Amino acid sequence: MILVMAGTSDARELAVQIQQTGYELLTTVVTDSAAKSMEAAGLPVLIGRLTAEQLAALVRERGIRAIVDATHPFAEEASKNAIAAAREVDLPYVRYERDRLTFEGNPLITYADDYEQAAELAAQRQGVIMLTTGSKTLHIFAKRLLNEPNTTLVARMLPRRDNMEKCEELGLLQKNIVAMQGPFSKALNTALYEHYKVTLMITKESGKVGAVDEKLESALELGIETIMIGRPEVEYGLHFGDFEGVIGKLNELLKGA
Repeated sequence: MILVMAGTSDARELAVQIQQTGYELLTTVVTDSAAKSMEAAGLPVLIGRLTAEQLAALVRERGIRAIVDATHPFAEEASKNAIAAAREVDLPYVRYERDRLTFEGNPLITYADDYEQAAELAAQRQGVIMLTTGSKTLHIFAKRLLNEPNTTLVARMLPRRDNMEKCEELGLLQKNIVAMQGPFSKALNTALYEHYKVTLMITKESGKVGAVDEKLESALELGIETIMIGRPEVEYGLHFGDFEGVIGKLNELLKGA
């Protein structure tokens, strides 16, 4: 059995292809909505965040032969836990990560090392700022930007009760909350930017599904400046940016083993 740690739409598709190759597998996700997506694709799934110790115990209990880490590029803790668990039980670890977007030299894009730097850069620019980095780090931007003069913070996030409660606690006005679940089309992104008269967009270097990042492409076409937060640095070791590479390595490691 192979453990696929998922967290993105392309991770689900990778799991489907691994299963179609003939491997028995188990997927893990952290939200109910992601679990429903896995179940709809006919994939067995566990819900919840797992520590390195819990992952190692799961490997032993289920007879896992390899861990495929296909979590989100910013799920740094999950990846580190997977790497530690694989080392503890002496198991192959294979990382799948979306390819990076390449916009080198584009004058509308400024790169930030982390969320704090992104918030500081945004404060310097002011205007109408749309935050598309989710709710987990919302407090960092709210603390720096909500009381900044000539600045409006618009936050886009999943329509969950805990997210709305967090917005209320931080003082984010309801009219500046976009509570929607993606995927977002290019047309919808454009409509949101135009509706709020956005002058700056903040996003993460999550990578691409298919050929484009719709929210970034829309922003660039409208001439909206973008602050892009760089991916965390994790020593993954064996990693691939395509499904074929992952499955080929699994075949190499496990066939006949």
